[in-house]
Amino acid sequence: MSTQAPVNAAKPSQADDEIDLLALFATLWDNKNLIVGITTIFMFFGVAYALLATPIYRANAIVQVEEKSPGLPGMSDITEMFGGESAAVTEIELIKSRTVLGGAVDKLNLDIVIEPKYFPVIGAAVARRFAGLDGEIAAPLMGMSSYAWGGEVLRVSEFSVPAAFYGEEHVLRSLGDGNYALYSPDDELILEGRVGQRASAPGYNLFVSELNANANTEFSIVRQRRLSAIIELQEMLGASERGKDSGIIALSLEDDTPSHAENVLNVVAQNYLRQNVERQSAEASKSLDFLREQLPSIKRDLEEAERKFNDYQVEAGSVNITAEAEALLDQVVELETSVAELQLQQAELDRKYTRDHPAYQAWREQMAELRSRKQELDERIKSLPGTQQELLGLKRDLEVGTEIYTQLLNNIQELDIVRAGTVGNVRIVDDAAVNVEEPVKPKKPLIVVIATLLGGFLSVALVLVRSALNRGVENPDDIEAIGLPVYTSIPLSDEQRKLDGAGRRRQAIRKKHKNQHPHDLLAHKNPTDIAVESLRNLRTSLHFAMLEAENNVMMISGPSPNVGKSFVSGNLAAVVAQAGQRVLLIDMDLRKGYMHKMFGMQPDNGVSDVLGKRISVQEAIKPTRVGELFVMPRGVIPPNPSELLMSQQLTDLLNEVKEQFDLVIVDTPPIMAVTDAAIVGRQCGVTMIVARFGLNPIKELEVTKQRFEQNGITVKGVVLNAVERRASGYGYGYGYGYYHYEYKSDK
Repeated sequence: MSTQAPVNAAKPSQADDEIDLLALFATLWDNKNLIVGITTIFMFFGVAYALLATPIYRANAIVQVEEKSPGLPGMSDITEMFGGESAAVTEIELIKSRTVLGGAVDKLNLDIVIEPKYFPVIGAAVARRFAGLDGEIAAPLMGMSSYAWGGEVLRVSEFSVPAAFYGEEHVLRSLGDGNYALYSPDDELILEGRVGQRASAPGYNLFVSELNANANTEFSIVRQRRLSAIIELQEMLGASERGKDSGIIALSLEDDTPSHAENVLNVVAQNYLRQNVERQSAEASKSLDFLREQLPSIKRDLEEAERKFNDYQVEAGSVNITAEAEALLDQVVELETSVAELQLQQAELDRKYTRDHPAYQAWREQMAELRSRKQELDERIKSLPGTQQELLGLKRDLEVGTEIYTQLLNNIQELDIVRAGTVGNVRIVDDAAVNVEEPVKPKKPLIVVIATLLGGFLSVALVLVRSALNRGVENPDDIEAIGLPVYTSIPLSDEQRKLDGAGRRRQAIRKKHKNQHPHDLLAHKNPTDIAVESLRNLRTSLHFAMLEAENNVMMISGPSPNVGKSFVSGNLAAVVAQAGQRVLLIDMDLRKGYMHKMFGMQPDNGVSDVLGKRISVQEAIKPTRVGELFVMPRGVIPPNPSELLMSQQLTDLLNEVKEQFDLVIVDTPPIMAVTDAAIVGRQCGVTMIVARFGLNPIKELEVTKQRFEQNGITVKGVVLNAVERRASGYGYGYGYGYYHYEYKSDK
């Protein structure tokens, strides 16, 4: 057996890189139909999603955070402790706080999630395109009234469920005429009710304020926990400052219903504004509450002092206060008033500061000084006559009480003015508004482009990965590098695909041909096919190979199933017979042989029957419509094919037929599957193996060669079958000897 050294020597790495790059693009070009197909499918789904996806609208509002200014001129001393400037970052966190958003959840019942049930995939898109009048409902399509088709409305003001069913989907079904039924997540009836009336069941309370839907239309209704609804609203609400330290906060909220997004954002902004005002006036409110709590007590003390003074004057008669006593009285009243004011301030200081705070220490020093002066005046008063002392004390209590009461009323009025004039340091610049003409999602052109690019990327990746994982041999040089000459490369035949019945269209053609009892042999159906021309090249090469062989018996095998060895055997026998030689084709695949199908005959009375001595050799040989070509089918499938082939009858069979025919072609099973080919090959003069383009790895061919050699069989060469026209590597469009010419007679 002749061997050939590897044709391709090692090339520089730079050249290899160039070849790999060209092979990469060539592989993509070979699979251009797959790439275009996958990309088109992705583009189609992108277009479908863009058309069917629910549009999302964005509501926008603008809030300004500004410095707090005094409410009235001259009130700066009072409002200084109540006002203040808030950073925008802090205000954003306040806007998204549970206090602000919780109010919106409570007011708009955002913890009750209601969704009509639409027909899968297209139902929501159909409902959105319903352009009926207000209150009009779309008629159910194809009688499917359980789905919403457009115009349905359900508003629920109250919906309470047991704690175990928070977040669970309940179903509300319209019964018509304003009646409805509520079903549990397990599809059990919970209650029935009517619009505008509260309906109750154990653990459930439901108040439906509006229901406009066809009878049997279903709605999904979910009662969320309040905190869950707040957290969800926090995630949906967008807040950001426009410009550094600008104090301008932009609010946004996205939803599939423009009016809902607008209402929610307006309520959030109003809640934030109200919370800001309440926060700004909180100090004034607390001081005002404290003063109002003290007012009744001071009023009672004043009334008591006035009563005592009047009683004493009635009892003692008309008594005049001397000029000295009058001067002392004025000083005492002034001191007592100051002490009373400081005592009122003590409660405020205790609430704000500790005893060690400088403001508190200054208050204590001031109080000590006033008490010291008051003690001096008390000593001077004791030097007055008893009547004057008594009258002076009563008069002092009355005037001090009047002064304190008047001052307290004045403070209450001032604080009330401050609280009423508080407007906060926040104002709503723009109320929420939605551009209903242009939704923010989905971006239809962008989605289509991304889907198309994704399809292209994935298809290219699929082609490259599949190419990397495909270790099947594609170049005859690789086969010859392991010492196996390649006698011919047979191109993949489209006509043979039709004969094999691959695909629905080809199955129909095959069925039609069967009805007409065709000859499923390519060499007979289409003698000018390019694959048949390659077999004629093989016939020429084998003519010289058979001259050196021990006998005229040639075995054709292969490494694995589905390589096309039966195709090569049958058509090679046909082209040899067409050249005028007497040829016998023997189907030695006693397990799965189907050579009889190619010639439209029955498999019985064949090889297995001859080996089993049930019929003679001549009875098993059947003629065909192809010249001097005869066929011996496999016969009845035996239970012990290998044992039959190892018998003396096989030797007798081959010895008999090789004397009667110019060429005997034996088709055997694949050597990697069973040992039949190794048994038969010992008695054959030439052994050829068939490898399929892109299917059999080079390692598999090496093992096949070794198995034959271990059994004393020399593989004469390889037939590379089903070579595809490719730009990425070897194919029948490349290399000399593989050009396809068409030459017909002129008419």
